Amino acid sequence: MLRAPAVRGSFPPLQRVEVVRLTCCEPVGVGLHMTHWSTRSLARAAQLRGIAPKLSHSEVALILRDADLQPHRSRYWKTPTPDDTFRRKAAQVLWCYERAQALARRGEVVMCLDEKPNIQVLERRCPTRFLSPGRIERREFEYVRHGTVNFLARLVVHTGQMRGWCLEHNDGACLREALPQVLGEYRDARRIHLIWDNGSSHVAHETRDWLRGNYPRVRVLYTPAHASWLNQAELLLRAFAARYLERGDWASRSDFIAHLEASWPEYNRLYAHPFIWSWTRHKMHTWVDRHLA
Repeated sequence: MLRAPAVRGSFPPLQRVEVVRLTCCEPVGVGLHMTHWSTRSLARAAQLRGIAPKLSHSEVALILRDADLQPHRSRYWKTPTPDDTFRRKAAQVLWCYERAQALARRGEVVMCLDEKPNIQVLERRCPTRFLSPGRIERREFEYVRHGTVNFLARLVVHTGQMRGWCLEHNDGACLREALPQVLGEYRDARRIHLIWDNGSSHVAHETRDWLRGNYPRVRVLYTPAHASWLNQAELLLRAFAARYLERGDWASRSDFIAHLEASWPEYNRLYAHPFIWSWTRHKMHTWVDRHLA
């Protein structure tokens, strides 16, 4: 049951507006060094600024709820620049997604590559206490580090099947060592449409020269700057990590590598399917036009 009407009756409208205005200002704008507001800090600041002689944090919470303001919440964002370069690169990638099945019938393959670098291999100091009726799983807070692992994942778009490789280092040399296995399975394809982001190992001249010299039928497509989310392999790694990496506990780096090598085949058996990609070229052009206008 909403209690907003009680706020309207007990707190003058002009003072409510002043609280809302204060909430929409950064604390530094009113001479404070806090980085963000809470209901208690807003109540205290409102009293110090003479907005109200007495104001509780619960009254502030009702005012904020009535105004649909949530100063305790925040999220990151990173938007690509909607220009002609973005339009061109995004259209090439989206064209491949829209035609992945038709290209496969013609003997062409659309594949995405992405890395999950520096995965920490952690071992809990005490054994995990598993869940039981009325009690959730409990894990030891402290852990022992056993190094890191770099995981390279390939997604074949028209099947949704993945394959993974553990790289010693997240650099161009190790990537090029793995590329014969990444691409070799489709050496006889009429064309390979390879989609990845602008990572330093991807755009390196040595990598480009290696692809031109060994796989001339590979068409490399780079996602636009700040738009790595256009790479479906990034979505794949999120889904894979949610099922196979979270809550993990490994006694050594070799145990973790063995876990990864056993996990991606299981993912293919249980979960793999083509992603339903709804952001088409038409929607992309509409989005770019709207932002440019």
